[in-house]
Amino acid sequence: MGSPNQILCLCISHHEAPVELRERMSFSPERLKTVLASRSPVASSRGPCGLAELAILSTCNRLEIYAISGREGFEDLVGFLSDSTGLEEAEILSHATRREGREAVAHLFRVGAGLESMVIGETQVLGQVSSSYDLAREHGGIGPILSALFRAAIHCGKRAHTETAISRNAGSVSSVAARLAADKIGDISNAKIIVIGAGEMAELAVEALRHRDARHITVLNRTRERAEELASRWQAEALGFDAIAEALRAADIVVTSTGAPHTIISKELVRDAMRSRPERPLILIDIAVPRDVDPAVNEVANAHCYDIDDLESRLSESLAERGEAVPMVEAIIESETGDFMAYLRSLDVVPLVTALRAQAEEIRRVETEKNLRQLAHLGKEDRERIEFLTRSILDRFLHTPTLRIKAAAGSDQAAEIAAVIGHVFALQGEKRDGA
Repeated sequence: MGSPNQILCLCISHHEAPVELRERMSFSPERLKTVLASRSPVASSRGPCGLAELAILSTCNRLEIYAISGREGFEDLVGFLSDSTGLEEAEILSHATRREGREAVAHLFRVGAGLESMVIGETQVLGQVSSSYDLAREHGGIGPILSALFRAAIHCGKRAHTETAISRNAGSVSSVAARLAADKIGDISNAKIIVIGAGEMAELAVEALRHRDARHITVLNRTRERAEELASRWQAEALGFDAIAEALRAADIVVTSTGAPHTIISKELVRDAMRSRPERPLILIDIAVPRDVDPAVNEVANAHCYDIDDLESRLSESLAERGEAVPMVEAIIESETGDFMAYLRSLDVVPLVTALRAQAEEIRRVETEKNLRQLAHLGKEDRERIEFLTRSILDRFLHTPTLRIKAAAGSDQAAEIAAVIGHVFALQGEKRDGA
């Protein structure tokens, strides 16, 4: 049984569990809304299995449940997850990692910073942390402690991505392809770009190009309908394979990612396209395996082809550069974790500080009113000055004690200090003289 403010985290990720199990534990956005709404611990008088606060982070690589538990700690979390997924508790426990307190806080900060991702430093997970926070708020699963935790994690992740190079270099084949295209062309925003294929890799390439401000993208696919589906998601144009020759004549950049068993862009096709634009370079980036572009294309004047091996070598360099930033990110996480734990400890003395200030304010109010009744000749402005003066004196008097009480929170002497203050100021039920 943990303290009321103890943060618990039950995590199942690509580090601990095979994809088959992660698929069974995956929560779609709609399902996540349903689970949070039906099992909201904040909206309910008792909450599910004693969970006082609840937030769920679900991605393709991880399922993490964060909670404040009022009764049985991790037993509550495992039971909740078993009820929500239909999995046996023993199967969950065999693949789950349990974290609590400072370890749980630091872990969420690492997730938000991209240090726990399959591709180190990727930024998508920070958006997923933010979306999880929004969903938990919207559906009543989250309270003040987890709200503060997720806000701190988002802040920490933003610091990591802006203050270090952890995400500044391309971290996937698709992002490397987009970076290469931008490097070769210069002003990618005005470049005419053709993406051939409509599968996952093609979509990632379109997304990466859009993030680099590419505006003129056309998706070309053997099945026109598939091309239109992808294009509609990214406000791009769509063409069928019958337009490939015309597309090559107009393109500055061609990214290919099809499942074809043979090359689809030959040396002859590129040579014919270049006849109408001999002085204008054509950059072909082939991220397909098997390759979509005949390597002999490089023999055509002003045509330059890069295949998956070229991109993989560039990706290795990028990830090595990201790795160099890890110690700086770790330092940020350590600092942010320390700050959050100090905040968390301060919550233990908030009721004491609140009671002390409330008692002092009541004394100030009663004594001020009593004396103002004997000064009936004073005008409204003078009476307001006296009110302001007494409040200022009280605030100045309580300022240092308040800071010192908060500073003592979490120390070995915290309980003793709180007891002494409560006794001295009669904050625990003792009757004050004259009250």
